[in-house]
Amino acid sequence: MAPSITSINGQKVRFGQGLRNDICAELSGLGSAKALVLSTPQQVDMAMELATTIGDRAAGVFTRATMHTPVDVTEEAVEHAQSVLADSIVSIGGGSTIGLGKAIAQRTGLPQIAVPTTYAGSEATPILGQTEDGIKTTLTDPKVLPRVILYDPELVASLPPAMTVTSALNAMAHAAEALYAKDRTEQTTELAVDGLKAFAIGLPKVIEQPGDLTARAETQQGAWACGTVLGLVGMALHHKLCHTLGGSFDLPHAETHAIVLPHAISFNAQEVPELLAPISSILGGTSPGQALWDFARKMGAPTALKDLGLAEADLDRATEIALKNPYWNPRPVAADGLRALLQNAWAGNAPSD
Repeated sequence: MAPSITSINGQKVRFGQGLRNDICAELSGLGSAKALVLSTPQQVDMAMELATTIGDRAAGVFTRATMHTPVDVTEEAVEHAQSVLADSIVSIGGGSTIGLGKAIAQRTGLPQIAVPTTYAGSEATPILGQTEDGIKTTLTDPKVLPRVILYDPELVASLPPAMTVTSALNAMAHAAEALYAKDRTEQTTELAVDGLKAFAIGLPKVIEQPGDLTARAETQQGAWACGTVLGLVGMALHHKLCHTLGGSFDLPHAETHAIVLPHAISFNAQEVPELLAPISSILGGTSPGQALWDFARKMGAPTALKDLGLAEADLDRATEIALKNPYWNPRPVAADGLRALLQNAWAGNAPSD
């Protein structure tokens, strides 16, 4: 599905087993002599292994990446990068680590290599989401787009089934909203459909056989397609809600996407059913929201925001925050409809048509 070198946004994109071991060649391509390796605390071992592969070109390892890219962590990481004279960034991990790499690049201009270990897709976009004082904001800047992406299926083969599913649904959310984006094109719709198909085919195989590298590679190509389309068109209600719930209530990113997605798509399908019809065609059924909900449940995804720790009493505030700044959506968003959507997502109910 995806070429080795994509011309869509000028990134160098490679797919293949063991690609992480080619990291020095990619650093040479960037003219880098001192690369700072980033990871979360949970992926220290992976980061240290990559730093060992880089050898003398490793400027060090910073392992404090965290979800929603808090500005205070970014500022600490920038200081560290400057203190070790890093001239490039290598981010190994999911959206949290790649987000930190982008935030550093936005402030310093350092080139990045992304080595994804999840399906978040952030590596394929010029979009950066950051959290400060409990509010998550996003910006788009070509400076934050990684120069190189290395998709190595061996790095996602050990991704636990629960994280595999929520990360995949997070990626599928990009494609689903791209189908009705106001700035969609034939190319973006094709990418979105390709991404959804790759996950519809590959994800059940991965859940059945987590170590199936062929299936893992297929899901990585889905992640690339979904991530790329996220960088090409604007998002709407679903992403607004997830940023609100993540940034203001500290809910985990991928799990929140997995839970909210069927409800947001069901809400918008009432306005643009024809644009969302590919979801039903790919996943089965007649309602795109229900098709996503059924697929998510079959894959073992979480279905209730209350299980992530969100209190029912927080739903009114979440509604208020999500409505505070107007944004485009194919269906007008009012407080009562949004509150009902969040209630269903909180309780774990099926989406209402």
